[in-house]
Amino acid sequence: MSGPNFETLAIHAGAQPDPVTGARATPIYQTTSFVFDSVDHAASLFGLQQFGNIYTRIMNPTQAVLEERVAALEGGTAALAVASGHAAQLIIFQALMSPGEEFIASRRLYGGSINQFGHAFKSFDWRVKWADPADISTFEAAITDKTKAIFIESIANPGGVVVDIAGIAEIAHKHGLPLIVDNTMATPYLCRPIEHGADIVVHSLTKFMGGHGNSMGGAIVDGGKFDWSKSGRYPMLSEPRPEYNGIVLHETFGNFAFAIACRVLGLRDLGPAISPFNAFMILTGIETLSLRMQRHSDNAKAVAEHLKGHDKVSWVSYAGLEDDPSHANMLKYSPKGAGAVFTFGLKGGYEAGVTFVEALELFSHLANIGDTRSLVIHPASTTHKQLADEQKIGAGAGPDVVRLSIGIENVADLIADLDQALAKI
Repeated sequence: MSGPNFETLAIHAGAQPDPVTGARATPIYQTTSFVFDSVDHAASLFGLQQFGNIYTRIMNPTQAVLEERVAALEGGTAALAVASGHAAQLIIFQALMSPGEEFIASRRLYGGSINQFGHAFKSFDWRVKWADPADISTFEAAITDKTKAIFIESIANPGGVVVDIAGIAEIAHKHGLPLIVDNTMATPYLCRPIEHGADIVVHSLTKFMGGHGNSMGGAIVDGGKFDWSKSGRYPMLSEPRPEYNGIVLHETFGNFAFAIACRVLGLRDLGPAISPFNAFMILTGIETLSLRMQRHSDNAKAVAEHLKGHDKVSWVSYAGLEDDPSHANMLKYSPKGAGAVFTFGLKGGYEAGVTFVEALELFSHLANIGDTRSLVIHPASTTHKQLADEQKIGAGAGPDVVRLSIGIENVADLIADLDQALAKI
């Protein structure tokens, strides 16, 4: 990384003192639209000949600071902030896919993403094929002439498995496909997927980036390296756009064309805008990202080590443990830590999992991750309930599985709470 270091970028990237008031914190521009200087100014904005604010639905100054900061932290060329992580995924695939086409996704994904890809996307006739990140050859085996992208998580949710980003990127690029990496669990503090071959990075900003469980948001980061015109298979970027007087986005905007396509073709027409207030709250959270993620990771490793030695725990899946199958990938892709989220198995199975989560006192039983507070959930009865048993097991959410999102509290207090709950099984 050249220029300012990560911690400095997390506080300063994209932000300047307000030119009118001198306010140092980014103002919240709580407005729906913006006045044009002239008819010519309006025409140039609508024609993509000049950047600026039209509607808050498309761009807002608070949102713009958030986008520049996230892009800087990820090492991308540009970013787009939207209403949620799921909205970000929708916008990405809308720019890439036509009806009847396919993409390949890791089986080890957040349950909501599995549901979105396997069910909601059917409404657009976008078809997903699943591959196993533990055997990256399965990604190549799933590629057909209809494949348009590969999608993985850098650290898989819920299992805490660190995926071989570079290996899968090599497969994707060999076949002229972009690699999309969901970096929600790692954040750019722990892992920067673009440095390992990712072409697009997606975030649920709701989680660790915002970090305080108070605001929804999503982000798309353009890696700036993929040639969208080479194959002719991505017409939204490589062919003239009739709604913009025949502009070819890749030709006009070069290494940030994908971010532009997501903004002016996806966000503009589908409309999942982030609120200015949520953008402000997430920006505030990002300022402490490096401090929080290191504490999250250190606490999680200590808790995982404790649970691994407990007689009521059958297994622990956390890449920070030296004997974990993905520990080598962690050292390569996420050397500062394996993040906050991991799973473990209770010897008593499904009923033990239900009893355990209900007995915890300090941990909050809810579906979110990435909060300063420690969180717990039993995925088989909640986030992955809609999946068939075989899918649950394949996603790392079998009946005995408990997922923890370790917060930044004192780790001794967390271990004490876990021990008293385990004693009630």
